[in-house]
This record gives sequence, C-alpha cells and structure tokens, in this order.
Amino acid sequence: MNSRFISRWVESFLAERPVRANSLIITVYGDSIAAHGGTVWLGSFIRLVEPLGLNDRMVRTSVFRLAKEKWLSSQQIGRKSYYSLTAIGRRRFEHAYRRIYDDPRIEWDGDWQLVLTGGNIPPAQKDALRKELLWEGFGIIAPGVLAHPSANSDSLMEILEDSGAQDKVVVMQARTLGALSSRPLQDLVHDCWGLEAIAEDYRRFVERFRPVLRAIKATRTRAPEQCFVVRTLLMHEFRRVQLRDPQLPQQLLAADWPGTTARQICRDLYGLTQCAAEQHLMDVLKTADGPLPEPAPYFYSRFGGMLSKDCAQS
Repeated sequence: MNSRFISRWVESFLAERPVRANSLIITVYGDSIAAHGGTVWLGSFIRLVEPLGLNDRMVRTSVFRLAKEKWLSSQQIGRKSYYSLTAIGRRRFEHAYRRIYDDPRIEWDGDWQLVLTGGNIPPAQKDALRKELLWEGFGIIAPGVLAHPSANSDSLMEILEDSGAQDKVVVMQARTLGALSSRPLQDLVHDCWGLEAIAEDYRRFVERFRPVLRAIKATRTRAPEQCFVVRTLLMHEFRRVQLRDPQLPQQLLAADWPGTTARQICRDLYGLTQCAAEQHLMDVLKTADGPLPEPAPYFYSRFGGMLSKDCAQS
C-alpha cells in the first residue's frame, strides 16, 4: 500500500530539487542495476525511472550521451536496445560507491599521504590530476602539495596510472608529530577542506530524510515502487554529499560532525527499503535473457553486511 506521506514527500522533493537525468541514471545503474548483471532492456528501464520524473525522451537522450562518455554501451537485439555499464563505467561506479557503502575511516595513527606536483607535469595534465585527487578527498595544503590522512593507497596509484602521472609526481608519506587532534591541525583541516559547507549539506540531508525514515518505520506494508523511488533519491542525494566529503578521520572532525548521523539514517533507510525495492526491480526490469538475475553476493555486503538475503523472513 502506498503511503500518502511518502507520495507527497517524493512530489515535493522532485519539485524543489529537479534532478539531472544523466546523473540520476548513473545512480540507478550504479545502485540498482550493477549488482544484477549491469545490463537491461531500455524499454523496461524507461518504465522503471518514470516515477522519478524522467520521461521517454529524457532517458533516450541521456543514455545516448552516457554512451558517448563511456559510462554505458548499447547492443541492439532485434528491435530492442539493451544498455550495459562499460568496464570504465563500472570502475568509476565502484570507485565512487566504495566511499558510500563502506565507511573507510579507520582509527587514524597520524599518517598522511602527500602528492607533490612539480614543473615536470604539463598544466592540462596537472589540472586533470588535481581534480581527480580532490574528488578522492585530497586537500591542497600548499601550492603544488595535496594531502590526505589515511587515503586509500590502491585508489591513489590507480588515479596516478590512469592519468599517466605516476612518473611525473612525487608521492610521500608523512606523520603528525604531537596530538592528533590539536587546534592548529583542526584549523588547517577546516580551512583546506571547507568542512563547514560539507557539514551544512549533511544537515540538510538529515532534515530531508529523517521524516521519511520515520514514515517507513511506521508503515506495515511497504509499496515496492515507493521503496525503489525513496532508495534511489536517498542514494542520489547521499552520493552528492559523499563525493564532496574527504572522509577524514574522526580525530580531525568536530564531536558533533553531522556526517555521522547522515550515514546512520542512510544505512537504516536503505535497509528498510531493500526488500521491496529489490522486488520492484525484479518485477519491472528485463534483460535479453528474460527476467533480471538475482543480485551478486557482494550486494549484501553493503553498509557493513546488514542487508537481508531472505526478504521473505525480514
């Protein structure tokens, strides 16, 4: 049974925050389709995203653009078109969603990764590398010096190799001497990473989705389509904030850092909508071989492995 509160909330959300079709389609493919093989019939996909405010023309235009940008690839079988995540698209997705489904912050011991970009790297390549590192959570602490505490070394080396800069920059490791949460260090982090703007985004996220979490908890029977829509908007919005969050260690953040509350709300709401949302995907989406396959095992490891493998009993 559809919840009237959630129906009004979705309508208000889409009216107040019109979503970009390309970006929303990436969210749907990354969150909902990748774990189910990554390939679906375009006609069924159009039906799936219609409640999110995307019509036939918008979807067809967007998937064409995403194919040109190497996110998706298309295959024609008979009169039907099937769109798949490309290897590049899947890697981009995994790179981004690793930060979303798994909180990478561990107990920090004061180590830092430093990337020094000197004059050996062409300006255009340097700008592209800087954008990738900023997206990964690095901050510019001095001209030509980017830093991150407890950054993922594998991700860093992947970025350097993909950009062709692995032999044009210097990568170093440094260690904080003294207290790991000293005032000068916190001030440096606050200034270099612009944490107040990110904190405000998290507060808005909490304000927007906390009422939905309460409504879902109070609903006895959850409508599959509503749960899919809520889960998609949840992940779309959380992704937008997460990709700006450098995910710094707790020692460098304020005690009341709103990102902690936002992640808990996201985790809880994702878990509550999981079964019904997955049912909706299985009911609507089609592949060249027929029904959508069951999700891959890694799907159930999202958010620390809290997702149910047996929705009939959850």
